[in-house]
Amino acid sequence: MRAAAAAGLRVTALGSGHSFNGIGRPEDVALALHRHAELVGVDGDGLVTVQAGMPLHRLNAELSARGWALTDLGDVDRQTVAGALSTGTHGTGARFGGLATQLRALELVLADGTVLRCSPGEQPDVFSAARIGLGALGVLSTVTLQAVPAFALRAEEGPARLPDLLDAFDEVVTATDHVEFYWFPQTDRCLTKRNTRVPLEQAAPLGRARAFWDDEVLANVGFAAVVAAGRRVPALVPQLARFSAGALGARTYTDVAHRVFVSRRRVRFREMEYAVPREAAPEVLAELRRVVDAGPERVPFPVEVRVAAADDVPLSTASGRDTAYVAVHVPARSEPGRYFAAFEAIAGAAGGRPHWGKLHGLDAAALAGRYPRLGEFTALRERLDPAGVFANAHLDRVLGRTSDDRRRRAPAGPARSAGAVAP
Repeated sequence: MRAAAAAGLRVTALGSGHSFNGIGRPEDVALALHRHAELVGVDGDGLVTVQAGMPLHRLNAELSARGWALTDLGDVDRQTVAGALSTGTHGTGARFGGLATQLRALELVLADGTVLRCSPGEQPDVFSAARIGLGALGVLSTVTLQAVPAFALRAEEGPARLPDLLDAFDEVVTATDHVEFYWFPQTDRCLTKRNTRVPLEQAAPLGRARAFWDDEVLANVGFAAVVAAGRRVPALVPQLARFSAGALGARTYTDVAHRVFVSRRRVRFREMEYAVPREAAPEVLAELRRVVDAGPERVPFPVEVRVAAADDVPLSTASGRDTAYVAVHVPARSEPGRYFAAFEAIAGAAGGRPHWGKLHGLDAAALAGRYPRLGEFTALRERLDPAGVFANAHLDRVLGRTSDDRRRRAPAGPARSAGAVAP
């Protein structure tokens, strides 16, 4: 870090490359942490310290082997711990926050090589902001997370109708511990997932044949065929969506928590996700349905809906408010075009905040109106990294440039539209 800063180079710490936008795209120095990825230790209170390059799927396995678990997870586990924290990764659950709310301490390597140890009792202002730091404050070296005793989830999955879910949205998403649903555009059909926390000894997983059929054949191979057919013949997409919704039928099973939280995703896509106030979600979804039904686009991917509790992290999408997440997708080689632009406008009208690791078209000025504590974060960044060593073109756009960086570099270019953001 000292050598890079002295040479006037920008440094980007690499995670797993899971983000859909340019937040992790290096310009000068790419700092790979894949060999800085060991479990440091787990104490008797479940405080787990891990080197920041460890991927979540390895951390889940390490914790499970020791009788511990993370209290909530997203549905993808390929990210590094540092990358997941830095971009605000979250799961679902009206009483639960994102991964950053489980953080208890961290080590941050600054641009001058200083190692800053942070916790609620040590450098509390840095700790507060760095829980979701976008890679803009320094390089996360180690993190300490609060684990809980290992538990199982009883998963109940089945069909539903969108109007019914919207009419009783608050009751639906608070009915049990972790609720999400997937709406298939051009239809009113949805697939719901309700996961209830139960003791580990109640685990009764699906048989291997049923799990392979559901999760590999139908959810991946079959869905890939549906997406491919829809791209070749867009007029078939509504019928294909109804087929997909019906093919994934009802099922109930109980398994170790991380095996239920995480889904295998083998069909590539591009994604935009906005966090809106939970009470605004029904109208956002209803308006999105009206726009999709009236427009020319045929959307082969379902819309994902999740919820989270309010938290106190400055750059959290759930900062200060109970939140619903709405995520839209298109195939990986498709242009999101008017569909993403329309959704971004709908979510923006509700005060929506974009996920930091996914596609969006907002710049620093627009984001300041969505994140009330953005100025607090950028002031801390100015103090820790005035030369913008940890910046790149994407961070220039969403945070603006630091003072020393502005003096030595040309002005940033204009923000791209949502439909033109590179993957």
